[in-house]
Amino acid sequence: MKKLKGKIAFVTGASSGFGEATALRLAKLGMNLIICARRIDRIKKLATEIKKKYKVKVLSLQLDVRKQKDVVKAVKSLPKDWRAIEVLINNAGLSRGLNKIQDGVLLDWEEMIDTNVKGLLYVSKEVIPLMLENGSGHIVNVGSIAGHEVYVAGNVYCASKHAVDALTKGMRMDLNGTPIKVSTVDPGLAETEFSIVRFRGDDKRAKTVYNGLIPLYADDVADAIEYIITRKDSVNIAEIIILPKCQASAAVVSRS
Repeated sequence: MKKLKGKIAFVTGASSGFGEATALRLAKLGMNLIICARRIDRIKKLATEIKKKYKVKVLSLQLDVRKQKDVVKAVKSLPKDWRAIEVLINNAGLSRGLNKIQDGVLLDWEEMIDTNVKGLLYVSKEVIPLMLENGSGHIVNVGSIAGHEVYVAGNVYCASKHAVDALTKGMRMDLNGTPIKVSTVDPGLAETEFSIVRFRGDDKRAKTVYNGLIPLYADDVADAIEYIITRKDSVNIAEIIILPKCQASAAVVSRS
C-alpha cells in the first residue's frame, strides 16, 4: 500500500458529492489538499472541517474549471510548497436536463461539454507539467457508466462522459513511460446533488430518480478512489466501474 501522508492532492469540484467525500478520504490518509469549486463558501467550510478533524494543510480555491485563463492563473500562482502535486482528482462535472436530442437546450449542451471535457483538459494541462517536474503523479478522472453506455435522452451528457473515457485512455498512452499513472472511476446511479443539478434545483423531480432503490453514495466512490491511489507504484488500476446492486447497466435498474 502506497503511503501518501504529507503528499499533496488537488481535487476539483470539491464542494459536494464525490469531490467532498474524496477530499475527506484523502485528508484521513494524511494528505494535504488543494480543493476547488465555484462555491467558495462550501469550500471554506470543508477546509475548516478537514483541518480541525485531520490536522492537515488545506488550500481553498474558488475556481470554475470552464474558464481556461482562471485555471492557468490558479495553478501558476500556487505557492512553491504547494506545487508538488502527487494526486489530481478530476471530479468537476455535471449534467443538465434530460431532453431528447431534438429538444436539446444549447446552453445545457455547452455547460456539460465545457465542464466535463474542456474543464478536465484545462486542469490536466496545467498540473501534468508539475507532476513531470516532480517525477511522480497519479491522475484519477471521474467518469460515469454513461461513458460506456448511452441511454435515452442522455445524448450530450453521455457523449461528454465517453470523451472522458477516451481522454483517460489517451492520457495513459501518452504518459506511458513517465512517472505518472492515469486511472478512472466510473459510477452508476449515485445519490448526490447530481440530479438536483441536472434538473436545476427541482428537488421533487430529482428524488424520483432514486425511488425504490438503494443507490451508491458519495463515499462509495471515494472509497474506490482511495483504493486506486494507494496501490504500490508498480500497479495501476486503470478503471473501476462501480454500480449499486440494483443496477445492471445504464438503463437496466430494479426498483421495489
